Amino acid sequence: MNRTKTILVCSGLTLALYTVAIVVGLTVNDLSSGKDDLSRSPGRAWQPPSSMSIPSTPRGDSIRRGALIFDETPIYASKDTPSKISCSSCHAGGGMQPFASPVVGMTKLFPMFNARAGRVISLPDRIEECFVRSENGQPIPYSGATMQDLLAYIGWLSTPQPDHQPYHGRGLISLPLLTPNPTHGQNIYATQCAGCHGTDGQGRAPLFPPVWGPMSFNDGAGLDSIQKMAAFVQHNMPQNRMGILSPQEAYDVAAFIHAQPRPAFNNAYKKF
Repeated sequence: MNRTKTILVCSGLTLALYTVAIVVGLTVNDLSSGKDDLSRSPGRAWQPPSSMSIPSTPRGDSIRRGALIFDETPIYASKDTPSKISCSSCHAGGGMQPFASPVVGMTKLFPMFNARAGRVISLPDRIEECFVRSENGQPIPYSGATMQDLLAYIGWLSTPQPDHQPYHGRGLISLPLLTPNPTHGQNIYATQCAGCHGTDGQGRAPLFPPVWGPMSFNDGAGLDSIQKMAAFVQHNMPQNRMGILSPQEAYDVAAFIHAQPRPAFNNAYKKF
């Protein structure tokens, strides 16, 4: 089997596994105290698109490559980032997991104003932000294959489903502002997180990313915020027992992780 066929087979298996995972994930109780930003409507629930819907065309090949880059960025975009963080490390479940910063429907949300950048940004700009911050890498060419493949994948995930309800689970859940206790967070990490991410925070590739250290996200990433990490953790971690942590426990473990060393953001990329 040549390399192209191998990649296509692997991407198909990856998408199939994520489809199963997200179907299961959609049955998890919504722990958010906030409301989704999309109105509800009658009809069947939103469903992850089937890998069988990807056409056997050059665009379909681009979608499949984009799925591989999204799920295993350190392998398929290794020249662009030295980290062990994939797009799916933050946008879990292949970008489909509710309340894990999903990318479903993102094509319709851009361009949008970005407070950190202080300007209106495009979806490619947002992808660049992920590469230079969350993946501690460098900007990728806007017209290059990596960018175009990721846009194709996100576009495929965002295919309208007019006979279904809107996708539910945009962004992160809403947590109250709490005072974290990083000492307590260290205990929580040891009992609830270290099994996957390691006692040293270095993770276990390719499934479990590092949460601190030189191969993790840098201090310019969104998850370097205790509040944002707490919101992500409280709804999505541990992966096999999502929702067992209270908001206070999520704040505590986020504060412990936040206190650990990680790379410094390269200010040469501050426009992103």
